[in-house]
Amino acid sequence: MVFKKMLSAFGVGGPSVDTVLTNPNTRPGLALDGHVNLVGGDAPARIEQITVGLVTRVEIEGGDSEYAGIMEFHRMPVSGAFELAPKQQLAIPFQMPVPWETPVTDVFGQRLHGMTMGLRTELAVARAVDKSDLDQVSVHPLPIHERILDAFQALGFRFKHADLERGHISGVPQTLPFYQEIEFFASPQYAQTVTEVELTFVTSQQGVEVILECDKRGGFLSAGHDVFGRYAVPHSDAARTDWAQVVDGWLRETTSRYGGLRAQGFGGHYGAPGHYGPQGHHGRRGGGMGGMVAGAALGVAGGLVAGEMLEDAFEGDDGGDFGDE
Repeated sequence: MVFKKMLSAFGVGGPSVDTVLTNPNTRPGLALDGHVNLVGGDAPARIEQITVGLVTRVEIEGGDSEYAGIMEFHRMPVSGAFELAPKQQLAIPFQMPVPWETPVTDVFGQRLHGMTMGLRTELAVARAVDKSDLDQVSVHPLPIHERILDAFQALGFRFKHADLERGHISGVPQTLPFYQEIEFFASPQYAQTVTEVELTFVTSQQGVEVILECDKRGGFLSAGHDVFGRYAVPHSDAARTDWAQVVDGWLRETTSRYGGLRAQGFGGHYGAPGHYGPQGHHGRRGGGMGGMVAGAALGVAGGLVAGEMLEDAFEGDDGGDFGDE
């Protein structure tokens, strides 16, 4: 009996958890529906709490180095405390809102190379090892995102890579402790001006802030440098704008700026926060990575998920990556 209690404390013969999503595909601002399925173990168990949380891989700067960590950025309780009888089976439904700023993982039916996302279920069991389950989630673009991404493709840009950078963009309202960078190789018509372009969406219920970072080529008497542009558009513009022309205008305006202005930062140039207009607002992240990012203080919905690598959990998924050769 003592040995059985010891095994139970280490999770042997204890309850099991398996989360089933109704549909693993979603979009920012929508929801994920599903059931948390529990099966009781060999003995009664006191379940303290069941939570679900969205987790993803984030690039984190520390001193002179950069490393990747798995971060939980949104969490929701599914149930409070209750007793689970031996071999008892329960299916607990849930509906989890997806934050508006949730990064896009899938475009044109393919996974963005460099992106990964999962829903982590945590079963807290009294006097025993907590159990967990991890399910892959695919976040697809909203119509406004799709139009802008379509425009980059129509202008001849080639996708390179996507990742998440921990921190906040100066002057841009953010609720999550990171932002997404979608990187493109310059198209032939821009190749003499820029080598690469990084695209960031910061989305809200009203619309999206579009931040462009262009790696501008140097000239005969000048070194290369990064230039930044910031533009705001409402969701309602998605269906009625010539987006290739708009994005072309953004790029030409952004690349016409002089890189030495970076030190001014974003602040103080754009009217009231949350204002959206046909031309949007524009600005920059600040002087390089040091001035660009303000470190985010991480709370419960922003801590690193220790010892859990999403790539390992989703190994074997052969859906292919957008941008792979």
